[in-house]
Amino acid sequence: MSDIRYYTEEGLKKLKEELHEMKTVQRPAISKQIAEARDKGDLSENAEYDAAKEAQGLLEMRIAKLDAIVSNARLVDKSQLSTDRILILSTAKLKNLSMNKEFTYTLVAETEANLREGKISVDSPMGKGLLGKKVGEIAEIDVPNGVMKFEVLEIII
Repeated sequence: MSDIRYYTEEGLKKLKEELHEMKTVQRPAISKQIAEARDKGDLSENAEYDAAKEAQGLLEMRIAKLDAIVSNARLVDKSQLSTDRILILSTAKLKNLSMNKEFTYTLVAETEANLREGKISVDSPMGKGLLGKKVGEIAEIDVPNGVMKFEVLEIII
């Protein structure tokens, strides 16, 4: 089963750059460390060799995971998005009904989430609670302290 995720052009570009850096910079550097440690003699008691091999294994796992993410990634064309419901890449103006404050959030893929920038993951409880909501609807979001209610004021693309 494929795990298709939707990304902005910027988010997918960052993932591809990270993957390229791992393959072209980090992988050769670890291979060099392994070769240097191997040249020091007995591998059974060579801590440098063991550490380099472990780092290589962790890097290869990360590369495989990122390869899978990139191969299943899909770009979202903002011009094709509707403003009648909150979708991935929708920016929604919300009102927290208990605090009587307004917030603006954009729903993005998990790897692009950054609360300081107002980007929340569609996989987060907040993102899941907002998906599919229309202007005027109330989203009830389960949080550790109970349930928060947000009114959807506006949907912007």
